[in-house]
Amino acid sequence: MNNIILTQTEINHKIRRIAFQIYENNVNETEVILAGIDRNGYILAKKLKTALGKISEINPILCKVSIDKKNPLSPIKTSIPAKEYQNKSLVLIDDVLNSGTTLIYGVKHFLDVPLKQFKTAVLVNRNHKKYPIKADFKGISLSTSLHEHVNVFLEGEKIEAVLE
Repeated sequence: MNNIILTQTEINHKIRRIAFQIYENNVNETEVILAGIDRNGYILAKKLKTALGKISEINPILCKVSIDKKNPLSPIKTSIPAKEYQNKSLVLIDDVLNSGTTLIYGVKHFLDVPLKQFKTAVLVNRNHKKYPIKADFKGISLSTSLHEHVNVFLEGEKIEAVLE
């Protein structure tokens, strides 16, 4: 049985609210790096870039972060070189924070470069973390069973988050 936990309207509202939180945390910055984890995290980063552009003068720079989720120790690739995000404010973005594995390896990658500020953002925060990582900005927090799965659809006909 599928339960819709976020509709398209609710997702758009959450994106706008997260964009305001990013703006509030970076009000004195001219640029902020929105580093989206490949696929849904990157799609969410693109939507946050659009929302941030509508509410602030900050120049959001997109960065695609490619992590092999089956083998997170393999090298992580970013679509922009490290020197372009060095000493800048960066937000690492993913759709769902489940165990924290993907986010923690993403964080580890960016720790090799000096940053002015480092935050994380997710649309759905689940409470099954096996690593000490938190989302600084989150759309919704869910307490779910380990057997349940959250799917987020950010493109196509149905934009929604579903609990399966």
